[in-house]
Amino acid sequence: MGTFNRTAIATLVERQTRFAMLVALPRGRSAGAVREALAAKILTLPVELRRSLTWDRGIEMAEHLGFTVETGVQVYFADPHSPWQRGSNENTNGLLRQYFPKGTDLSVHGQAHLDEVAAELNGRPRQTLDWLKPCEALAELLR
Repeated sequence: MGTFNRTAIATLVERQTRFAMLVALPRGRSAGAVREALAAKILTLPVELRRSLTWDRGIEMAEHLGFTVETGVQVYFADPHSPWQRGSNENTNGLLRQYFPKGTDLSVHGQAHLDEVAAELNGRPRQTLDWLKPCEALAELLR
């Protein structure tokens, strides 16, 4: 979330490989706008990676049933005040602060720029992956 005009970027993080996808929200963070943007992005993934999505309890996922019908992806919600249930995502959000400091107007960053940032993140070796890059870990997983 950006503090400027309450702008936001949605993040999709594959838990096992830490592979991240960033989703522009040019229409804002209403439930309908988030459902449409996430559905379009998640449908670009191989079907093996589209099993479930764990979300926090924000109102932006109020249309989660429509998202599930549209994508076939079941949505689960983390318990209140339990960020450890979404640890990979929370870690990724922390890494994103290196690119988008607090107070940034996130609406000026289009999908192409977000894809570049995601590619950089996915190309960084991670200790938790025995120093593999998320893109390498994902390639291994898909083999």
